[in-house]
Amino acid sequence: MQTMELIAPCHFGMESVLKREIYDLGYDITSVDNGRVTFAGDAEAVARANIGLRSAERILLKAGEFKAASFDDLFEGTKAIPWADYLPADARFWVTKAASVRTRLFSPSDIQSIMKKAMVDSMAGHYRVSVFPEDGASYPVRVMIKDDIVTVALDTTGESLHKRGYRKYAVKAPIAENLAASLLMLTPWSAERILVDPFCGSGTFPIEAALMSANIAPGLYRSFTAETWNGLIPASVWKDIREEASEAADPDIETDIQGYDIDPAAIEAARNNARLAGVDKLIHFQVRDVSRLSHHGKYGFLIANPPYGERLLKDDPEIWQLYAALGERFKALDSWSMYLISAYEQTEAALGIKAAKNRKIYNGMLRSYFYQFPGPKPAGRRKERS
Repeated sequence: MQTMELIAPCHFGMESVLKREIYDLGYDITSVDNGRVTFAGDAEAVARANIGLRSAERILLKAGEFKAASFDDLFEGTKAIPWADYLPADARFWVTKAASVRTRLFSPSDIQSIMKKAMVDSMAGHYRVSVFPEDGASYPVRVMIKDDIVTVALDTTGESLHKRGYRKYAVKAPIAENLAASLLMLTPWSAERILVDPFCGSGTFPIEAALMSANIAPGLYRSFTAETWNGLIPASVWKDIREEASEAADPDIETDIQGYDIDPAAIEAARNNARLAGVDKLIHFQVRDVSRLSHHGKYGFLIANPPYGERLLKDDPEIWQLYAALGERFKALDSWSMYLISAYEQTEAALGIKAAKNRKIYNGMLRSYFYQFPGPKPAGRRKERS
């Protein structure tokens, strides 16, 4: 199959996680930039990455790259891309998103309009028509302009990869599924270890952990825009990769994954989401206040996206008390580790514990930190990643 250049955007700070995932799928990485990883792959790679990557936002098929210091340059560079190699005559095509950094081409609407005209001109020269019906498959295009370098790509994914399809029941301030999976992969946690989320909300952390434990591909049960691109990626490829992923899953694995929340509605939502994800038998959800957090096992993991407070104020007494209670319960757990993503300024002070590490993470547009409190490793285990 023909080798293509594929771009996988991700949350800022999660590039190392995504790199490891892409390597594990068997593909070579060609470059890494802030918030994206580029790799080489064929049509199977497009399907395998969409279905199997847990930390990526989407998979883009790079169509061209050129320098543009003016809108005239943008038009000519876009027109020079061999669009007929990608788009059939009946394709529905448009520039769905234009992002620019450190460039004179800063108007997204102008960029989108000019590139659309250039694409039409390019295709008109090949198909020898001036009007296109655009009643066929959808081919959304994304453009990224940085330092006057324009990268143009087809979006093979459609709805972001964080939308696995299971979170039909949401509660306030849920963490994105791909960010939750990325944070889990930053820890030494593995399927045979205990995992507890004391602020589970709609269940994202426990569900992502269960999917990882059972080796269930995150995109196994959803569709992708490129599935209609028979000329580029045959339907048989998607069928084969889905069968491959389905055969690799082990939904009967034994786990100790638990999710607690003080809100009964949140626990009900989490149970429903876990059922939709096919992992409800792998997770125990329970209405429980953080002050009652306990577990008889050793060497377990706490991972959570605790409340930050309405105004993120360091003197919010309710939030301080919540974190203080979490700190006390964590200290009472024998040989456990704890990992928290939080934008609360006084996280360490309120917990009463200094993190071994913290890592800047953007949760949406909100700057947060991933606080890491690693506990001792179980005796006899090989060295784990940190």
